[in-house]
Amino acid sequence: MALSVVILAAGRGTRMRSTVPKVLHKIGGRSLLEHVVDQAISLGAEDIHVVYGHGGDIVPTSLSLLPVKWVYQSQQLGTGHAVDQAICDIPDENNVLVLYGDVPLTSEDTLTKLINTPSGNAIGVLTVNLDEPDGYGRIVRSESGDVVRIVEHRDAGDIEKAITEVNTGILVAPKAMLNLWLKRLTNSNSQGEYYLTDVIELAVGDGVAVRTASPTAPYEVLGVNDKAQLAYLERTYQRIYAQKLMIEGVSLSDPERIDVRGQLSCGLDVFIDVNAVFEGEVALGNNTRIGPNCLILNSSIGANVDVLSNTVIENASIGDNCRVGPFARIRPETSLDGNNHVGNFVEIKKAKIGFGSKINHLSYIGDAIVGQNVNIGAGAITCNYDGANKHLTEIGNDVFVGSDTQLVAPVKVGDGATIGAGSTITKDVVSETLTLSRSKQMTVKGWKRPQKNK
Repeated sequence: MALSVVILAAGRGTRMRSTVPKVLHKIGGRSLLEHVVDQAISLGAEDIHVVYGHGGDIVPTSLSLLPVKWVYQSQQLGTGHAVDQAICDIPDENNVLVLYGDVPLTSEDTLTKLINTPSGNAIGVLTVNLDEPDGYGRIVRSESGDVVRIVEHRDAGDIEKAITEVNTGILVAPKAMLNLWLKRLTNSNSQGEYYLTDVIELAVGDGVAVRTASPTAPYEVLGVNDKAQLAYLERTYQRIYAQKLMIEGVSLSDPERIDVRGQLSCGLDVFIDVNAVFEGEVALGNNTRIGPNCLILNSSIGANVDVLSNTVIENASIGDNCRVGPFARIRPETSLDGNNHVGNFVEIKKAKIGFGSKINHLSYIGDAIVGQNVNIGAGAITCNYDGANKHLTEIGNDVFVGSDTQLVAPVKVGDGATIGAGSTITKDVVSETLTLSRSKQMTVKGWKRPQKNK
């Protein structure tokens, strides 16, 4: 049977104490809801329906690129009511899998196991045994072990509260039967809501078998209700990602101190020190080392690169055999061709740095094209902004730029030119020449420093 997925994402999430709808809070750099949609996609779902409500159009507007059908639940009358809002658009011959927009870490293996659990006219429920089941609906079984109903915690008696097998809320059922059960739900409970869990008792009453499956680990079915739970699942996610990286051959100084907020791909013999953060799409080449406290966003870093401590690299391309940092900032649209040295407190923005060129200390290079084998001294800057527009600086091959030089764009420096330290360059520099621009040094004899008044 084809699979349709309904994701419930309409809840208010009052315990989050946030103006942001709960399902838009992030784990691993992506919203909770995006993680759940990824789960549905991995299962080959024919269609995905997301039921939203709290926050109005904020959720579908924020995630408009998701391949889902948005279903608005104007009144939040319970999980059964939420599924009922979406089910009318699902073909009768499909199976329906119900997921939750605030349960982000359920694995594909677990969901596949659940989908394959029922056979014929049966319903599948994902359950888990918890040492502390407070707050969860309990799975009530007959003496023969068959599931007979699910009792919500707030409606459970003492005997039922002693049960440790709980309902995760995730279930799969044939659409035609699920639709009939949804129409028979009542809200005669302490919350006055239409519980999806009551479908189980209706199925049993109709003689339909209820099959159960369990996740590999309890964290797979944990939801997010407050910031503490969000932080817990964030660290769980990072721990899982760190384990994946190490299995792929990456050396981590401390697996507990890495954050991947996107996708990180690594070559062979990569080493990552503590407190490194990777955001967006990041690729690291063979034998590359990332020092402590680095932030790398949407960047490609080649082989045999040393990124030293406290360096920020954003939307940039770093070629092979480079050395960057410590305390360097590589801003968007920057590329290093290879064999480059970018030293401490150097900032580069929207610049192409040619093969073998070095910018070692305390310099700013912005809106520039720098040739090969260029040496830029400490404190040199490109003055690229005139207060209204940005202008380009072009530096040829084999150029030496002395310390504390200002290159006032637009300006071109020819191949092989040397610029003396302390110069302010406002005109193009001829190739293979020495160019200086500095005031005459003077010594005033007999001069004395001012003294403080007594």
